[in-house]
Amino acid sequence: MPPVPGRGLGLFLRGAGVSPGIGAGPVRTLAGAVPEPPVGARHGGDAAAEKAAAAAALEAVAADLEERGERAAALGNKDGQEVLGAQALMARDPGLADGVAAKIDSGLAAARAVFEAFGTYRDMLASAGEYLAARVSDLDDIRDRTVARLMGLPIPGVPVSDTPFVLVARDLAPADTALLDPELVVAFVTEEGGPTSHTAILARTMGVPAVVALAGAMELAEGTRVLVDGAAGTVRIDPSEDEVRTARDASAARAALLRESTGPGATKDGHRVPLLANIGGPKDLDAALHHGAEGVGLYRTEFLFLDRATLPSDDEQERAYRTVLEAFPEGRVVVRTLDAGADKPLAFLPPPGEEPNPALGERGLRMARAYPDVLQAQLRALAAAASGLPARLEVMAPMVTDADEAAFFAKACRAAGIERPGIMVEVPAAALRARDLAAEVEFFSIGTNDLTQYACAADRQIGGLAPFQDPWRPAILDLVAMTAGPAADAGRGCGVCGEAAGDPALACVLVGLGVTSLSMSAPSLPLVRAALARHTLDECKRAAAAARKARTAGEAKDAARAELPLLAELGL
Repeated sequence: MPPVPGRGLGLFLRGAGVSPGIGAGPVRTLAGAVPEPPVGARHGGDAAAEKAAAAAALEAVAADLEERGERAAALGNKDGQEVLGAQALMARDPGLADGVAAKIDSGLAAARAVFEAFGTYRDMLASAGEYLAARVSDLDDIRDRTVARLMGLPIPGVPVSDTPFVLVARDLAPADTALLDPELVVAFVTEEGGPTSHTAILARTMGVPAVVALAGAMELAEGTRVLVDGAAGTVRIDPSEDEVRTARDASAARAALLRESTGPGATKDGHRVPLLANIGGPKDLDAALHHGAEGVGLYRTEFLFLDRATLPSDDEQERAYRTVLEAFPEGRVVVRTLDAGADKPLAFLPPPGEEPNPALGERGLRMARAYPDVLQAQLRALAAAASGLPARLEVMAPMVTDADEAAFFAKACRAAGIERPGIMVEVPAAALRARDLAAEVEFFSIGTNDLTQYACAADRQIGGLAPFQDPWRPAILDLVAMTAGPAADAGRGCGVCGEAAGDPALACVLVGLGVTSLSMSAPSLPLVRAALARHTLDECKRAAAAARKARTAGEAKDAARAELPLLAELGL
């Protein structure tokens, strides 16, 4: 268990740094947790009145979120307005309203009906892949605000303070994060969350230092002085003034180094490693370009398809794809075809039936093979979008298991006029037989998030299984090496597009394992670029070999860092 107050001064807690910078101040805890409505709570027989109350509460929450979005925009936080607008749409979702009404008709009281209806949506998002799973906290926030209104409880919120403080919470909702005053909230720390959550994205937008996934965060006593390093992912308890000053000086020096680290990704001795951005659509391009992305390593196209009653037209798809391709005239754009299935239901595709574990069900390429017209339309739009543009289009399929599936996808791409088909390596079977798959496609892209989940049989949405979800585990590094080696032998590229690529130390290890490109959330690009520029390819290879010899994730990380001495220059 991590150290907590009362066990000594100057102790560290370590989580995931998601927004760089230094913040020091007393702990203030997010107020007003909303209790779960009693199981089986029933109404008194007036279902119509209960449904009206639930609908009014949902609409009030939606209106409040929109108003908060307008206030965020007035403060210059346009990203915050977009996030809160998306939450308001969730609150007004007709399918959700129907689910609440059905549960009230079965006899449940409004608050309990809302809680259970949200639970159905929550389970679908939690198993829907990294980016959508990160929206679970958004859904929980809408649920809690609605339940609080129905039960007459205070709405959760940021504590009021006249002096600067460090905000600590189990998780932070976008509705709270978007309106944080950086002059008062000098940093925030959450026990849950991840690097792709809306909380993390908004923190980076606002420039507020943030650490998430910090075990023991809620045990920090109110008023305890802490020092938060949003780059290193650490929280020091009861720091001295000298420690605070030293940390701030180091942060300033690191920022200066990052400003100097520009240009294409490469190791110290000139080994090129293209650094690419993960995006969900054209709206993410500004951040990618600002942070120096050389292209796109993962374009998640499913966001064009979600929340629709009909398939987007060829023209609509083509416009969205072309906008991204035009942004990188000298780079490459790697597009993932629709990653849909029972865990990401689409109104225009009949559900595949009840699946006890959607993450292991009919999704990704498996779904595409069931509905070839949808795949063909997407490939046709991609080929049309790339026509006449200098950017290099590469298209990859998710959830590929064997060489037959890879061959099917490559044939479909080439029939549509796409010359560079590839596959995601997320299923351990694909990594184990990479030599077979390399003969069928032009490139691999390793999705370390799902690969880790599947290899370790550990749902990444279950906090108690977090130790099994660490991409530093030597078994995962072995699978990466087993994929990159055959790719190199076949003359194929092998990138990584999971968030592991955004860890500067692990990025060096991945390069040492033979990975040829790295794609990550845009704000992670500068630190990874700087880390690679400070180490030679041989040092990266020695770090990779040392990590694979270790027995645990922690030992692997320590062994690798010992071979990467100049990470210290970056405060890592």
